[in-house]
Amino acid sequence: MASVTLHHLFPATVPATSTISTPNLSGHSGVAVLRRRSKQLTTTCNAQQNSDSNSALELAAGAAGLGSGAIVAWSLFTLKTTGCGLPPGPSGALGAAEGVSYLVVAALIGWSLTTKVRTGSGLPAGQFGLLGAAEGVSYLAAAAIVVVFGLQFFEQGSLPGPLPSEQCFG
Repeated sequence: MASVTLHHLFPATVPATSTISTPNLSGHSGVAVLRRRSKQLTTTCNAQQNSDSNSALELAAGAAGLGSGAIVAWSLFTLKTTGCGLPPGPSGALGAAEGVSYLVVAALIGWSLTTKVRTGSGLPAGQFGLLGAAEGVSYLAAAAIVVVFGLQFFEQGSLPGPLPSEQCFG
């Protein structure tokens, strides 16, 4: 990630005033002289990002987000076609991956929204564009979750629980 340097575009000037009063010895009032001078304000702002630590985090988050998006898509397809989520798999590993994937998608959306509120733009593209792609996939997954869960609720009357049940994997 390239470093970012901010420069002051317009020099700011602030009027500085000084008042000098000179006494009049003849009994009349003093004469006030007002002089105006301008002071030049200089502002320098340097913002740099540490590219080494951020790129590793962005690469890991992007890869995890894309993998999680794929698992969420598989889970939603299985839910829509069978009425149940993914099977537990060996030692519950597949079911655990499904649950963690939903959490990763939610975390990426939270990170994206927080960044959007603080900076005015979403997450950076990251190395190889993975983080930006994972952000987009996460928003698509969230939209698909709303649609499939809504259809499941209206067709079945409920959503399957987070743990394997007799109805699905009994």
